Formats: sequence, structure tokens, C-alpha cells
Amino acid sequence: MGMFDWTERPATVLQQGGVIAPDERLPWPQTAAMGVQHVIAMFGSTVLAPILMGFDPNIAILMSGIGTLIFFVITGGRVPSYLGSSFAFIGVVIAASGYAGKGPNGNIALALGGIIACGVVYALIGALVQAVGTRWIERFMPPVVTGAVVAVIGLNLASIPVKNMAAGNFDSWMQAVTFLCVGLVAVLTRGMVQRLLILVGLLLASVIYGVLTNGMGLGKAIDFSGIAQAAWIGAPAFGAPVFSGPAMLLIVPVAIILVAENLGHIKAVTAMTGRNLDQYMGRAFIGDGVATVVSGFAGGPGVTTYAENIGVMAATKIYSTAVFLFAAIIAVVLGFSPKFGAVIQAIPLPVMGGVSIVVFGLIAVAGAKIWVDNRVDFSQNRNLIVAAITLVLGTGDFTLAFGGFKLGGIGTATFGAILLYAVLNRSTSTGVSVADAPHVETPAANPRR
Repeated sequence: MGMFDWTERPATVLQQGGVIAPDERLPWPQTAAMGVQHVIAMFGSTVLAPILMGFDPNIAILMSGIGTLIFFVITGGRVPSYLGSSFAFIGVVIAASGYAGKGPNGNIALALGGIIACGVVYALIGALVQAVGTRWIERFMPPVVTGAVVAVIGLNLASIPVKNMAAGNFDSWMQAVTFLCVGLVAVLTRGMVQRLLILVGLLLASVIYGVLTNGMGLGKAIDFSGIAQAAWIGAPAFGAPVFSGPAMLLIVPVAIILVAENLGHIKAVTAMTGRNLDQYMGRAFIGDGVATVVSGFAGGPGVTTYAENIGVMAATKIYSTAVFLFAAIIAVVLGFSPKFGAVIQAIPLPVMGGVSIVVFGLIAVAGAKIWVDNRVDFSQNRNLIVAAITLVLGTGDFTLAFGGFKLGGIGTATFGAILLYAVLNRSTSTGVSVADAPHVETPAANPRR
């Protein structure tokens, strides 16, 4: 199979219910509605990350859409994934640019040069994977490792909504109301409403929040002034890069984290869909790398595949790549609409926090599902130790510093799990058991429900 085999065009098989595979789709109106839900799911983090680095949020939204379109084309529409602003760049961008933490980043050009260099290295890694295949990945990342890494992606993010998105007791209760709304929609509704459980739950919780705050004065009221003042159409703040050696050396190593994130995400989607996507791993890395380069040249942040959208897929069982095509187009349009950005930013933070709790939790459970589906034997100490240490490293955000570069919880957990498994596996005399062998359910073994 060549790198870009355009004979493998995504199918347009219509399905009305059950599990929707990557090469299938719902009718176009429902596909568009699902695209909106994915845009909402990624929006919070895709806006938050650039704000923390001093980027214009609208350029981040625009480049997330363009990046997803690039990813869709390079993967041949075979990998269901959305690209959004990567949090892995925050520390190194701040260090490279000397950002003070508030308002526009005056030295963003230095960071853009480093982001572009990082994207180039990332794409080259993808080309290597595409050339030599993924057998080495299967060898070093059996189900006990991939399950732990996927679970860690959700667990590592758990502290964000729990610790940072609830200022007081009322906000904490509203988070609980929000995830209860999502849960009730998921269990009690049917049809398209159930498919849109994240979006519908968010809207219900926002209405309840508005009644309790704007209506009854029980908490911080929703501020609609930003929506009224924002223009309907407006260009985001494009920027030009400056290539500085020290800044590039500081930011380029982030490519390692992006590889780890993308690898874990693809393994999660593989487990959920029953489709082995390893053959598209190199294309996915190249797509993400090229999208990061394009974003950097336009003045946007680096991008990565998004765990939030994987959580939405886990909840809805809709893995159609056509959904992400719609989501990307919507994001591009919204990138030129400050009004929409203002609407999203008006959503109460506790409500976004409650939704995040659901989404991140679904990601963690997807990791456990890998263990269950592949019958990982935890009576073997090797498996037990690898999983136990990986989960704590990732959840506790164990960080290792290499000069000015820091490898955070997801990175240390991912590479720690790979190295630990390799060391423990080599030290055993019995070799790899059946439970440890890489295995992915085939579609036949995972019938439609």
C-alpha cells in the first residue's frame, strides 16, 4: 500500500442505527448534527490552550478545522479523528517566547518557528513509520501497554475540570447537574437525541444554570455582553514565524509527545471500532505533522488528535469519518466568526467542567476496554506492574525535566509503560503469553449491537 492510495476512498454506506463504522455514515442532516457536537466537544480545550500561550483563539479554531481537513486527506478519510490545539506546547512556547501569561503574546513569532520545526520532525517520523511498518509498534505496545496509555489520557486530564473549573460549592454542584443531564440523556432518550447526548446535556445544564444564576441570583450570572459586542464576521490574527535556533531546539522535542498522544488515540479508536488502523499510523503522524506546520505558518498553535472527540465517539458509537469532515468545515467557517467564539466562551465554566468529566471518563474506560477485549492476564506480575505504574504516573502527572524541556504525565506514562514492559518482558524466561500478544478484534468478532 502506498502512502497515498486514493483507490481506498471512504465509502458512503448509509446506516440508520447501531454502530456506525469509519467507512459508513448517517444521512447528511444527522451527520452534520454530529459534526456540530464534535466541534463543541473540542472547542473548550482548543480555545483554552491558545489563550494560555497568548494566541488568538479564532486562529486556533480556524487552524483546527484546516488541520482536520489536511488529516482527512492524508489518511484517505480512513481514520476518524479531530485535530485541535495541543496542550503539549504550552510550557515550551511560554519558555521560548517569555510570555507573561495575559493578553497577546508579543514574541509569538519565535514560538511559531519552533512549532513549524516540530511539525516537520513529526511528519518525518510518520514517513519512517509508513516506510518500515508498525510491527515494531505492536511488539513494544501490546494490549497491557496500550490499554494503560489510553486510560491515562483520560485520567491525566481529570484534574482540569475537578480542580480548575469549579470556583466554589455552587459550581461543583452545577458540574454534578451537568454530568447527570448527560447521563439521563444517554440512558432515557432514543434516536438522534441520544446520539447528541453531549450537546443536548450541555444545553440542558446551561438552561438550568441560567435559571439559577441570572434568574435566582444563586451564582455567577451568564454574561451575554461579549456576544452582543462581537462581530459576526472577522478575520483572526494571522502571524508570521521567526526561526530561532534556541527556540526550535526547545520546542522540537514536543514531537515525541505528539507521537505518543496520536498513537494512544489511534489504539483507542481501533479498540472501539474493531478496525485495525495500524496500517494508517504513518499517514496519521504525517497528517498531524503537516497540519502543525501549516498552523505555524498561519500564526496558530501546534495541533494534535483530540481525546475529547474520541470520548464523544465512545459515547455515541458513531465513528464515521464523514462526521469529522463536517466538523472541520464548521470550524473553518466559525474561525471567521468572533460572534460564535463569544457564544462558546459564554457557556458557564462549571457546565463545561461537567461535560469534561464525562468525556475524560469515557476515555479512561476505553483503555480498560482494551484490557477486557484482549483478555489481559493481571495474574502475571509483569502486566500488573506495568499497568499499575503507568496509571499512577499519568494520573499524578509525573514530570521529568531535560534541561528546558519537560515531559509531563502523559509522556512519562507512555514511554515509561513501553520501556518498563520491554525490560520486564526481557527478564522473563517464559516469553510473551497469549494474553500479552497484540490482538485487535475483527469486525466479525465485534458484531453490531
